[in-house]
Amino acid sequence: MKPEQDYIAINKESWNNRTDSHLSSEFYDVDEFLKGNNSLKSIELDLLGDVSEKKILHLQCHFGQDSLSLARMGAQVTAVDLSDKAISAGKELAKKMNLDVNFICCDFYDLPNHLAEEFDIVFTSYGTIGWLPDIDKWAHLIAGYLKPGGHFVFAEFHPVVWMFDDDFKCIKYGYSQVEPILETEEGSYADRTADIQQNYVTWNHGLAKVVTALLANNISIQKFQEFDYSPYNCLDHMEEVEPGKYRIKHLGNKIPMVYALLGKMVA
Repeated sequence: MKPEQDYIAINKESWNNRTDSHLSSEFYDVDEFLKGNNSLKSIELDLLGDVSEKKILHLQCHFGQDSLSLARMGAQVTAVDLSDKAISAGKELAKKMNLDVNFICCDFYDLPNHLAEEFDIVFTSYGTIGWLPDIDKWAHLIAGYLKPGGHFVFAEFHPVVWMFDDDFKCIKYGYSQVEPILETEEGSYADRTADIQQNYVTWNHGLAKVVTALLANNISIQKFQEFDYSPYNCLDHMEEVEPGKYRIKHLGNKIPMVYALLGKMVA
């Protein structure tokens, strides 16, 4: 069997392998999070607005920091992730914080077998869709979980970023390509020195593919934004140009780093 044909098992093992190092990393800073830090960034907070009493479905949540931040803000949150180890960690954090978040462990495409509800907001952010091969199916499932008039809030690394090699010296991958990308990582984006190694399978999805899929599933685009910085220091050769804003040092503001959109489910 080709690796891309078993990508779910490969990627689940990859995220399980990262979880312990992420929980102890400065990148996620769980200690400060437990003391009250909000893990959400201004990009998505501006699109989310007031979430008090809103039902929110958070997709590909990792160990749930953003899910728990939303719950702290008064939302009723259901959080989904492929990694059973990450979901277990999220549940433990929720207990420590005395927060009620419904954590579900499953592959994204299998979610209809685990959840049958509608939500005011579906939210997903930063490094999520690259793990999924079928964006049309992604958009269709999101639409199915939105109430009429409900909103989809999405922040993601720009597809231009994923075209480069790790050193951002040359173009290595297609802007939007069907072929899977098979890679092996030493350490992790959250802890480069972690004594771990994992294989993973990803795909690159261009903006037109994403926007077209959402529109085809009756999700109108209310706002679309591009940013020349990342709110995370998670790639090689990054420098902080303003507090909480990072760029590739030798590229500066020459490439987009992140995009974000607000969609609305058309009744």
